[in-house]
This record gives sequence, C-alpha cells and structure tokens, in this order.
Amino acid sequence: MQNKGKYYITTAIAYTSGKPHIGNSYEIVLADAIARYKRKDGYDVHFQTGSDEHGQKIETRAIEAGFDSPKAFVDDVAGVIKGLWDMMDTSYDRFIRTTDEDHVQQVQKIFKKFYDQGDIYKGSYKGMYCTECEAFYTESQLVDGKCPECGSDVHPAEEEAYFFKMSKYAQQLIDHINSHPEFIQPVSRKNEMMNNFLLPGLQDLCVSRTSFKWGIPVTFDEKHVVYVWLDALSNYITGIGFDVDNSSESYKKWWPADLHLIGKDIIRFHTIYWPIFLLALGEPLPKQIFGHPWLLQGGEKMSKSKGNVIYADDLVSIFDVDPVKYFVLHEMPYDNDGVISWELMVERYNSDLANTLGNLVNRTIAMSNKYFGGVVADKGVEGGVDADLKAVCTGAYEKVEKKMDELRVADALTEIFTVFKRCNKYIDETEPWNLAKDEAQSDRLATVLYNLVEGITIGTSLLEPFMPRTAEKIFNMLNTKSRDFDTLSEFGKYVSGTKVTDAPEQCFARKDLNEVLAEAAKITEKQKADYIESQKKAKENLTKAGMLREANAIVICGADSAAEEGASEGIDIPAKDEITFDDFMKLQFQVGEIIACEAVPKSKKLLCSQVKIGSQVKQIVSGIRKYYTPEEMVGKKVMVLVNLKPAMLAGVKSEGMLLCAEDAEGNLALMTPEKAMPSGAEIA
Repeated sequence: MQNKGKYYITTAIAYTSGKPHIGNSYEIVLADAIARYKRKDGYDVHFQTGSDEHGQKIETRAIEAGFDSPKAFVDDVAGVIKGLWDMMDTSYDRFIRTTDEDHVQQVQKIFKKFYDQGDIYKGSYKGMYCTECEAFYTESQLVDGKCPECGSDVHPAEEEAYFFKMSKYAQQLIDHINSHPEFIQPVSRKNEMMNNFLLPGLQDLCVSRTSFKWGIPVTFDEKHVVYVWLDALSNYITGIGFDVDNSSESYKKWWPADLHLIGKDIIRFHTIYWPIFLLALGEPLPKQIFGHPWLLQGGEKMSKSKGNVIYADDLVSIFDVDPVKYFVLHEMPYDNDGVISWELMVERYNSDLANTLGNLVNRTIAMSNKYFGGVVADKGVEGGVDADLKAVCTGAYEKVEKKMDELRVADALTEIFTVFKRCNKYIDETEPWNLAKDEAQSDRLATVLYNLVEGITIGTSLLEPFMPRTAEKIFNMLNTKSRDFDTLSEFGKYVSGTKVTDAPEQCFARKDLNEVLAEAAKITEKQKADYIESQKKAKENLTKAGMLREANAIVICGADSAAEEGASEGIDIPAKDEITFDDFMKLQFQVGEIIACEAVPKSKKLLCSQVKIGSQVKQIVSGIRKYYTPEEMVGKKVMVLVNLKPAMLAGVKSEGMLLCAEDAEGNLALMTPEKAMPSGAEIA
C-alpha cells in the first residue's frame, strides 16, 4: 500500500471508578477497528487510550473499597481496564494514565499558562453539584431536579475555585464549527452543541476544586487541585509529547488528532471545553470529533444497581473475542443507540458467523479436499454466474472504504458480509456436488472451487481489521496470506495449485440458546452476589471513615436484599398527623395488573402504565423510571390508590397512584401482593 500519511486516533480515557461494562468497552473495540483498518489502508497510525484517575468520586470509591489511598485504588482499577483492553486484542500504541508523571507536569504547566495570560481567575462557585459527573449545574439545567447528563441526584455546593473565561474564545469556536462541517459528527451532535450551549452563550467554567485533594495540585495555590475535565482532556496532547515550553517531535508529527472517538454523553466537554482550551494554548483543533451512541441492555443504560450489566470478559468466556467484536460493531447504528442481549448475541453468532461465514469456509475446504485432494487450481473454465461473483468481490473494497471514511463501521461490515453471502449463493448456483458427478466437468468444478477460495480470501482480507484472529485462522486454513487493499480490485491473485488444509478447524460452532442463557444466569447471579457484598463493604468502610452515619448506612441491593441478608435495620420517618377511621375509609386501594407501559417522552423520571383493575383500565403516571424499565413493569400485580383525583404530569393524564416503598437513600420498590391475587381485589 502507498503511504497515505499519519492518522492519530484517540478514545475517551476510561474513568477508574470501576470495571467498564460492554457499553464502555464498545468504544475501544470501535477505535481499534478503525485504527487497524487505517493501518492496512496505508496510514501511519498512532492509537491512544488510557484511564482517567482523579476526582472526588475516585477519592470516595477508594474509601468504599477499603484501599489505603486513592492511588492504590486507581492502580488496581487501571490494571483491570488495561487487562480488558488487552483481552479484547486492541492495538493501542499508548495507554496513558492521568497519574503518569509526564502528564501531571504538563497539566500543571498548562494551568499556569492559562493563569498567566489572563484566561483563568479566582472566584467562588455556588450551584447544584453532581458527584457522578463531577460537574456543577444551574437550577434551569436540571431535568426533573436531577443531573441532566446522568440522571443522578444533585446537591447544593459552594466553594472557592478558579474559572476559565469561556466567552473569550466562544466566537472563534463557533466560526470554526461553521467553516468545518466535518468537525463534529454526527450532525445531530453538532446542532445540539450549537443550539443548546454555544449560541445561547457560555458560562465561565470551574477549572479547580478545593473540597477534595485527589487531583493534580495547582502549583501556585496549594489549596486547589485541577478540575478533572481540564486534567483528563489534556491527555490527548500530553500523551504524544506536548510541552508548554517546547513540544517534542512526536507531538509535532501526530497533532492535530485526526479523530477523537467519544461517547455522546460527554460530547459537550470534547466539542466545547477541549477546543477552547486548545485555542487558548494556540494549538490546532482536532480534525474530527465523533460522538458515538450507547450500547443499551434492555433499552436502558447498564447499571450495577439495576442488575443489567454485561461485561466483555463474560461475553468472551462464552463466545470468544472476535464474535464479541463483531456483534458490538455490527449492531451499533451510526447515530442511534444499539441494543445488546444474550439472545441477540446467539442469534447473530449463529446466523452471520456460524452459517454465513463459518459454513462457507468449511464447505469450500471440505469440497476441495473431497474432489481434488485439497489442491485449489484455476482451470479457467468460466460459467455464466462467474462475472457477477467477481464483480461483487472486486467492488467490495471501494464500498467498504466509503463507509469507513464516514465512520459507518456497521455498514462497512455489512458490505464485507455481502461478499460471503454472494459466495454462498455461488455454491447454490453452481452446485459443485452435481458437477462432481460428471468427469467432463472436472475443470469447471476446479474453477468453481478456485473462485470460492479467491472470494473468501478477498472478503477475509477486508474482515481482518475487525476480526483479526478469525482472519488469521482462515488464511492459515487456505494456506495464503492477507491481501493489501490496493490489490483487492483484481480477481485471481490466489496462487493456483495451492493446497488447503486437510484438517479444517470449525470457525464458529453453533450455540444453543438455552445453554447460553443458563450460563448467563450463573454470571448474573454471581454479579448480584458480588454487588451486594461490595455494597456491604462500602457501607462498613464509609461508616468507619466517618462519612456515613450508622443509622443511615443501608445497603441498597434490590427488592429481596433484606430477606437475603436477614437485615434487621429499619428506617424512621417523621410522623404525620393522625387520621380518623372515616378518613381512611375514603381511600380505595385495589390490586391492579399492568398490561402496558411506556416512558413519558418529556420526562426522564416518569413511566406511564395502563393498569387493569377489575374490568376497568386506568392510566397511571409514576416517577419510577429510574428503578424499572417499561418491559419490567408489564405483567406485574401492583397495589393501586384508585380514587385519587386525576392530574396532569408532564402533559400526560394520571388517574391514580401506584404504591411504593422508599428506603433511606430514596430508592423505590413497587408494593406487590405476597400471594396471587386477581386484578381488582380490594386492599383492606
């Protein structure tokens, strides 16, 4: 391949608050596929990933986990993250940690430079603070009183801080975005940033903290540590040799980044704050920032507390590395969220990998061995269907290249599998088993098998960046090597007379859904047990550290946790005024059955349920979206306050109330009958 120049790609660095789930791992798999593809396409690639290790949440997590220091904690978690990335066979060139000394020194110098040139000033911040996101928000930015980014609770906070003058560079950034339409992708993300943040006007950004110590110290003001976003975002330049005083040749070679690959939930930090920091440094902006969608489990973001987490290593233990890569890449749309489940994994594994690809390779090798002793030779006996097969194979690279240039990786994989599907169709069209019955058709049969091996080789050469281990296995069985992309427009490069393996290995053995679900159930049960144990440990350690009062240190482990743990702790709540028996008799409680449920569009908190109560169906809106998915709600028998006056909630009519229990942490659980009760049964 001709040298097409440098290509610098980064992922967001993983936050070291815990083990990343498969939704987090998707980003590193996607970046690796792009990096491998670009290398094979003739680019000199530098691929950087790493871990984000500072902040208040890390300080707290270290205490919860019982570590002596935040550094010991992040050393442990960073090792877990790096281990996962290595297990997924990702080809990064540097794994940077924000505790690395070269990074720490440069962040301190960047902060001082901003201060010296008047971009930073000291003030105080008062607002609503989200510990999960480590970000302040105004009241108007909250959604249903929760963090607009992650939906977590926020609390009032005030502290002395340094602020960056965002407005000083805002117009410069707006002009850049308008003149570089490719800068933020997809376009929907660009529109969101422009309309919701840049055009209305930017507030100055808090860039230091004094309420905790686990961060990079500000050199000229010992009370302050650098705010995690200025710290973390700088890794993209510190990791390749940026120096405020004199950057390295490596930095001059690789910067600006060709692609920042990040999740859509942190796009604001990467498309507004990070470019403005670069403008203040006088450095070029990255060429493109792609905010990829999420990989969801059951229509929701994955969460340990919800018990719906799937981890990459658990998937790999059942399906192996390449099938997991294939699934997450193929099932993620360009700009909409993708869905993962054990059932979908089995379906895609069996249909695409076992049937379309694996069966094709095994059949072709088996027929070559059966009819010609494994020798694959081009006898040049053409048939009427050969031209279309060759056109599909030789035209594939151009189609894949176009999709990859647009970062439509799922579509690129679809184009590659079009080659394999066309080869399978070619088998049906030529019927080699019938050709083998006629000695006069021997050369035609040989040519058919040669064409199949050549088609598989072309398709596998394109597949290699996405499934490298699978490609290597196929090439070994065909006794050939991967082809350069610039040779794929030619059909017939496979060396005639080559002998394929006489002992083909099955690429993908079909999976039995019930067996996989049984294994998945074991994994889920272990995760639940581990989560309960970690919550107990966290409670004990926080209480020991004086950060949690014993009376309120209640572990939230799901609806059955009290029974499982034999918990004896209770919760006291303020007493309300006494009511009379007549007051109580005015309330009508009945058992209801939820027959349909959906999320309320205008709210992140509300679910709208259709509840069958006897022969009636009532529509009831409840603030329990954080704790239940619509799918989980359907079929539940619940306790309902039936005669509550109807009210409008977020524009939706509600005709009653579902009864819930609430613990000391504000978590909700639906009240359900202990024994089977018919819909409409009175609760007395």
